[in-house]
Amino acid sequence: MTEENAEEEEMLKWAIGYAKKQGWTLNTDEKQRSTVIRGLVRNKKKFGRPYCPCRIRSGDEEKDIAIECPCVYHKDEVAREGHCHCNLYYKTDKTA
Repeated sequence: MTEENAEEEEMLKWAIGYAKKQGWTLNTDEKQRSTVIRGLVRNKKKFGRPYCPCRIRSGDEEKDIAIECPCVYHKDEVAREGHCHCNLYYKTDKTA
């Protein structure tokens, strides 16, 4: 297993655990889920934080903390739309 694969596996385990604590699930579409997980790992390596890969960073670390996964918007999005903006977290077991 490469270091990158290990980091993605660790991020996936974290996301699964977080989803379970919320009573949610992750997207069952493996391609979409993997894309988001890879983006989180990439952002963590590049910027030091797992910023949401589906949102644009401002470059202001204080403002950008709002888009660190799980972002400040995700709970409202899941409640309102059934999933978060990135289609990672879902209220029920469904895909995008």
